[in-house]
Amino acid sequence: MSALAAPNEVVTKALLRQVNVPGLDRPAALITLDNGFDHTKPNTFGPGGLTSLDEAITAALAANPAFIAVTGKPYIFCVGADITGLPLLANREQALEIGRLGHRVFARLKDSEIPTFAFVNGAAMGGGLELALHCHYRTLSAGAAALALPEVSLGLIPGWGGTQLLPNLIGIPAATQVIIQNPLMQNKMLKPKQAAEMGIADVLLEPADFLERSLEWAAGVVRGDVTVTRPEVDRDMWGGVLYFARQTLDQRLHGAVPAAYKALDLLETAKDADFAAGTAAEDEALADLVFSEELRSGLYAFDLVQRRAKRPAGAPDKGLARPVTKVGIVGAGLMASQLALLFARRLQVPVVMTDLDQARVDKGVAYVHQQIEKSVSKGRMDKGTAAKLYGLVSGSVDKSVFADADFVIEAVFEDLNVKKQVWAELEKIVKPEAVLATNTSSLSVTAMAEDLEHPERVVGFHFFNPVAMMPLLEIVRGEKTDDVTLATAFAVGKQLKKSSVLVKDAPAFVVNRLLTRFLGTVFAAVDQGTPLDVANSALDPLGLPMRPLALLQLVGPAVAYHVGGTLHAAFPDRFGVSENLKRIADSGQPIVVDDEVNAEVAKLLVVGDQPLTAEQVRQNALDALAQEIRLMLDEGVVAEAQDIDLCMILGAGWPFHLGGVTPYLDRTGTSERVAGKRFLPRGAASLSK
Repeated sequence: MSALAAPNEVVTKALLRQVNVPGLDRPAALITLDNGFDHTKPNTFGPGGLTSLDEAITAALAANPAFIAVTGKPYIFCVGADITGLPLLANREQALEIGRLGHRVFARLKDSEIPTFAFVNGAAMGGGLELALHCHYRTLSAGAAALALPEVSLGLIPGWGGTQLLPNLIGIPAATQVIIQNPLMQNKMLKPKQAAEMGIADVLLEPADFLERSLEWAAGVVRGDVTVTRPEVDRDMWGGVLYFARQTLDQRLHGAVPAAYKALDLLETAKDADFAAGTAAEDEALADLVFSEELRSGLYAFDLVQRRAKRPAGAPDKGLARPVTKVGIVGAGLMASQLALLFARRLQVPVVMTDLDQARVDKGVAYVHQQIEKSVSKGRMDKGTAAKLYGLVSGSVDKSVFADADFVIEAVFEDLNVKKQVWAELEKIVKPEAVLATNTSSLSVTAMAEDLEHPERVVGFHFFNPVAMMPLLEIVRGEKTDDVTLATAFAVGKQLKKSSVLVKDAPAFVVNRLLTRFLGTVFAAVDQGTPLDVANSALDPLGLPMRPLALLQLVGPAVAYHVGGTLHAAFPDRFGVSENLKRIADSGQPIVVDDEVNAEVAKLLVVGDQPLTAEQVRQNALDALAQEIRLMLDEGVVAEAQDIDLCMILGAGWPFHLGGVTPYLDRTGTSERVAGKRFLPRGAASLSK
């Protein structure tokens, strides 16, 4: 076993077999990557897996085949390096060694005199995609679930040739998108069609007979019957693209994500450096980043999203969940219409909306139909699926249509009395076992259900906007919510492909409570006299997904003011009410225009004469977060600090390089200074032990 091998490495074996392909005078060598598990545990490469691949390539070359092809087990090609071993690396030399090992093994496919092919049959990420890039040709399954080079999101760089090969294959604009832009956009994945259009794959094949068609296509290439042409890469625009990309990073991250800047440097190297020099630069960059705090936070965040999100803390036994065969939605506005489309697409059951008049109902149903039509026109949905969805979504002004619904969710005006009135009316209509869910963003689920005959079936089901994109679902347990209701809610959340977190019925729950405290602190500085542009840029060193005022504009000043009022009523000592925010909400004007503070909005403000510096604003905001998180954990709003971080990553786009919120507060000493102790054990998301 390699000296670098992690004790718990699940070795992905490279299984070699000879395959007779019609039209060729000798067999092909087919290497299948397989770690022995099903698709729920994807193939990865640790030292043991790289060694197995190395041995398989040696054996394949010795057999002098017609061609060599690498593919994966069902649904999975390879998702890259086994990152669980990275924290076990003892020193920089070991980090260099793991980079060099991957480069040496993969390069054998690139340098082979025998044609090499990657048959990308499923998910290919990180080092898996880099392995495919080393092959001379690539086929791609139209059913591949995920294609990406996500390393920058973790605080790393594509370290096995990706920064050198990709831009010289598909051009520098597309490579910059895949290597830097997509990872920083909540780790956006490529669809197979998009990857093929970029030129990452030479041919896109249907999944049903993917391997057979790939072998046939490869044989055609070897015989000369199939000619692969690739457009020439434009090298004149290289410098300009990277200059613009660096400016964009500076504006957005302000140096907060070292990996993104390292990746830019490597992309610049790829223009003129020979491959050996470029990959040596990758080794050095990888070794630098492996021992960074950002990587430790990134690995912690990755573990939350990949593991904890799939096993929600405190969720009841899933066997208690009731089946849902029909969904009712109270309301037909924008949020309700988004929910209707999501429920219909994911659950594939009838979904019916109601509202006060037929015009509103018709508008809501029309919105759903328009979104379906857009998906068809963009090739994201076939006509058969669209026809089915058209038939599943309907509307009515008569709430009696909910009589046979198993799950009814309201998305009406955020007013407790209005919501209580809705449930009082519905309880007389729906069947006894129907779950009643509220999409409230800040109101008490317990109070909403208190006058009902069966409050045990009311549960909070808080989505984030836009509904289709944001992965978080806060599931709120009221004082009387029973386990069957809760289990059904979690089961529905899973069917909707959301990451659900169990939250106590506390004002504004998790994300809105923290964002309101955070934004309230920033706006308090404005009220004191801090210029809007200073307050708005104060958090730039953190590299957050957007500045405070842009976030406020996205949420909506009126909504923010309303939620702030709810929290002020609950916690008047910590949540203030800003009259300046009300003035902005009443004005209806945008707060920022092209990322610049709107001068007209600034004129509306009435401010004091005690302005703060940017550093003071930033520290006040971090102190407020640390205090609020400690109080939330003491109140039992969630099970652990990890759930706070998961909520902020998935519901607010808090970046991986911070690890969410609590690792950064620990790392900067803020948590101990403000709250008296760390949120996480030492070493959980940092280099410190």
